[in-house]
Amino acid sequence: MAQAATSQDPSLKGTGAVTWQGGQEHWTQRDGDVKLFLWHKPAAAGVPHAGTVLFVHGSSMASQPTFDLSVPGRPDSSVMDWFAARGFDTWCMDNEGYGRSSKHRPINFDIPNGAQDLAAGSEYILQRAKDEKLMVYGISSGALKAALFAQQHPERVARVALDAFVWTGEGSPTLAQRKLKLAEFLAKNRRPIDRAFVESIFSRDHPGCADAATVSAFADAILSLDSSMPTGTYVDMCSKLPLVDPEKLQVPAIVMRGEYDGIASFDDLAEFFKRLPNTFKQFTVMQGISHASFQQKNYKMVYHILHAFFTQPDPVYR
Repeated sequence: MAQAATSQDPSLKGTGAVTWQGGQEHWTQRDGDVKLFLWHKPAAAGVPHAGTVLFVHGSSMASQPTFDLSVPGRPDSSVMDWFAARGFDTWCMDNEGYGRSSKHRPINFDIPNGAQDLAAGSEYILQRAKDEKLMVYGISSGALKAALFAQQHPERVARVALDAFVWTGEGSPTLAQRKLKLAEFLAKNRRPIDRAFVESIFSRDHPGCADAATVSAFADAILSLDSSMPTGTYVDMCSKLPLVDPEKLQVPAIVMRGEYDGIASFDDLAEFFKRLPNTFKQFTVMQGISHASFQQKNYKMVYHILHAFFTQPDPVYR
């Protein structure tokens, strides 16, 4: 029986309870007492099975606000619903330190820790999936986690999509600004967030790429689950890049870059792309997109690009 997942923590600084419908709540564990929340929306009935997708969230929000958002008057705001309607079993999970997953350990929940979460989550999903391997999509620091996971566990990944990805950080205006606060991020394990912070995600690169109603709904959903976020991914992206070795990323991959995204420069990503050894690879620049692709005005274009990559036939001749 499908269950709704609802935020009910009165200490959070959101606008009230936000409820996610039509999915199933799951839990798995790692390292003994670390509980990881997973959210599953199964493929629509009567549609041929197309695969199993795991969506991986970024630094400043949990998984459901990113991948199962509801915005009145904006159809298909939930990428999970959109892919489920096309035959995909869809999953997302909150990394440790985010959303409903455990937050008790005194660490900053960095990118390698997130890749370990994906190892635990993927094992749980594959025990229940129709597929032997997963389609994996990650955005921003979630793309780094997804790439590192795929590098470490290629046997579990059919294809990986890296959106708003960064390799060395060279030429990134967003990371250059973030580095100015590196000492602050190093001094504590969490950083506060509020509505103004969420709005800044959409104004820092190229204002106008997202509509106000979507940004407001996104902020409501994020803030209903968290009032602070881990600092680990910020520390890693400011001071520890590169974390992924493209020459060790063996699985089919697509690199998705928003036209206006300030996280990764085109040249940085092009150098990464050139080094990917699997010739089943793609690089796309998404017109009119800044950073948070699924919350942009051109979100359906992003869906199409991702769907085309996930459904592209395997080559019959190599």
